[in-house]
Amino acid sequence: MNARHVLLSAGEASGDMYGARLAQALRERTGAQIFGMGGARMAASGVDLIADYHEIGVVGITEVLRKIPTVVGVQRRLAREAVQRQASLAILIDSPGTHLGTARRLKSAGIPVGYFIGPQIWAWRAGRVRIVRRRVKRIVVIFPFEEPLYRKAGVPVDFVGHPLVDVVKPSMSRDEFARTRGLDPSRPIVTLMPGSRPSEIGLNYPLVIAACERLAQDARIQFVHAAAPGLSPELFSRYAQPRFPIHRVEGATYDALAAADCAIVASGTATVEAALLGTPMVVIYRVAPLTAFILRRMVRTPFFAMVNLVAGKRAVPELIQDDFSPANVEREVRRLLDSPDARAEMKASLAEVRARLGPPGAIDRAADIFAAMM
Repeated sequence: MNARHVLLSAGEASGDMYGARLAQALRERTGAQIFGMGGARMAASGVDLIADYHEIGVVGITEVLRKIPTVVGVQRRLAREAVQRQASLAILIDSPGTHLGTARRLKSAGIPVGYFIGPQIWAWRAGRVRIVRRRVKRIVVIFPFEEPLYRKAGVPVDFVGHPLVDVVKPSMSRDEFARTRGLDPSRPIVTLMPGSRPSEIGLNYPLVIAACERLAQDARIQFVHAAAPGLSPELFSRYAQPRFPIHRVEGATYDALAAADCAIVASGTATVEAALLGTPMVVIYRVAPLTAFILRRMVRTPFFAMVNLVAGKRAVPELIQDDFSPANVEREVRRLLDSPDARAEMKASLAEVRARLGPPGAIDRAADIFAAMM
């Protein structure tokens, strides 16, 4: 019997990470041949990539408008390939701006659609849940508060826990990390994670560096930049050339976060990684002014940072848009560095977040669900 084919599509770096693990788990269960959209991790896991997620990667509403022709082209390419390969199932990971349109094309072609990490209907564009209900056969979510929302809307849904619970672990101690990176473990370490997309770097990095220049007046503080994969050093030097040393590390994000006394983290998946490691953090983010103007009228949540949404309270400071200034970042970082009590209180809140993200095995549970759909 010919092997079955599965379309697996991820639209950004975190989805590529989850997709690589999901592809392996699905192959073990079904023997399926897997193709789709992703990045280096999915390619390394044996997925036959017909599109690279960097083609569609952009942040913000107004910025997306320029990408519409490219996104539509990718949607058509994925659906066309799924039809040609007679895919038994399509699994779409996050990125609703691309994937809900893809789901429409796939359903029209008679290919069942599963969705992993659903649209954030609890934050904005709640009407998307009706689109999901029409186009998606089953959705698998990774945050506990999402399951009742989708179920109430009539969408078949399963909460499996967060995939990062299995993988976010340091490979060495703080002392070992410091020694291998030329740092002094007796002095404070501040780890910088300004984003994973070029557009994020352009908006976030100059302000982060300006904040660090203020912090660097205290000569004890050491700075580590945990660089996202695929971003060259030249991208960062284009936006800021700091007058103090920053130790850039690649492929050692969890070690850099675990060793930090405090981290400055762009809102997104990295905040969950920091929470799982118990690292005190200051969450920052900025989008284009017009995008911010539109979002203020659309976003319905009391918090922006995922850590705070899971906690149901302001567990970590979030400095978003106009609140994201060098002076504000400096103030929050100094508060954490100077107060053991403040760090301990935040670590206790982050431990609560870790507990709410579910037990290990999220990818295996998701793979069981999707395999059953085949």
